[in-house]
Amino acid sequence: MNIREAIEENEMDDLSPYAAHSRETRGRDWPISEDTVRTDYMRDRDRILHCKSFRRLKDKTQVFLSPQGDHYRTRLTHTLEVSQISRTAAKALRLNEDLVEAIALGHDLGHTPFGHAGERTLNRLCPSGFRHYEQSLRVVEKLEKNGEGLNLTWEVRDGILNHQMSTTPHTLEGKIVRICDKIAYIHHDMDDAQRAGIISEDDIPITLRMTLGYTSRERLNTLVMDLIASSRDCDDIRQSEQIHDAMMTFRKLMFADVYTNPVAKSEELKVDRMLTEMYGYYVRHPELLKGEYRKMLEQGETPERVVCDYISGMTDQYAIHKFREIYIPKSWDVL
Repeated sequence: MNIREAIEENEMDDLSPYAAHSRETRGRDWPISEDTVRTDYMRDRDRILHCKSFRRLKDKTQVFLSPQGDHYRTRLTHTLEVSQISRTAAKALRLNEDLVEAIALGHDLGHTPFGHAGERTLNRLCPSGFRHYEQSLRVVEKLEKNGEGLNLTWEVRDGILNHQMSTTPHTLEGKIVRICDKIAYIHHDMDDAQRAGIISEDDIPITLRMTLGYTSRERLNTLVMDLIASSRDCDDIRQSEQIHDAMMTFRKLMFADVYTNPVAKSEELKVDRMLTEMYGYYVRHPELLKGEYRKMLEQGETPERVVCDYISGMTDQYAIHKFREIYIPKSWDVL
């Protein structure tokens, strides 16, 4: 028995009967040779971790556009926090940590530059609409590795696509990531907003603080511990009614006081104009796209869809660089 087989055997013995066991995966779009050390979900985690889209998350906005400070979250640090919180819950519930980690690391690969501001712009411009969770699936199925995709297992792709609260993953591991994504951003976006001076603890209603906690750390602990206690030995992932209602109320507070706050969102109009101009420019001049995108056009993809792929894959700074390259005159040096 090799190492992978031993790990798979241990999963059958140690994990919950409701867990997604590696040896029972629904598989990939095309078969690959088995690894002697890593299970299928471990290999998916590694494929995501080493892909280009994952590395680009380090320079994509979470909430604050181009924040002046080293400690504000980016899309990458958000992803890592979702992964860690999800793994904690999965371990406590005896579910598959490797599957949870793969889903968490891949769930935001399709996010645009400038966070949800960029997503709203592309959703308005693209004829078929634009939703980052669908784009994340498109990244791993089609865009990575020059059009080959990452060939991930069905369970990982299902979790990536269905990490929104409006959809339902088919595995408990996917459901963990779906809830822990919300727990993570409620926790760290409040922390960042307090750092920016947009909101303070005194702005949080006392009833919410009594239920969830009086600091960001206490609230994170309350949410995670409630998730674990409510889901233990169950065939579903859930929260208690009291904590769920409090979390959703807290989320509404964040939208009212942080996500739509003029201080945090003051530059979003510029983002919309910049991405709108670039979208129109590349739709008119698709021959100027990079080679892998021109190849997609030759394969029958529409210019509008391919331009969305190109722009959504940009980092914040690369988008600014391309806009300057296209629209800002360069100085003329005479030798």
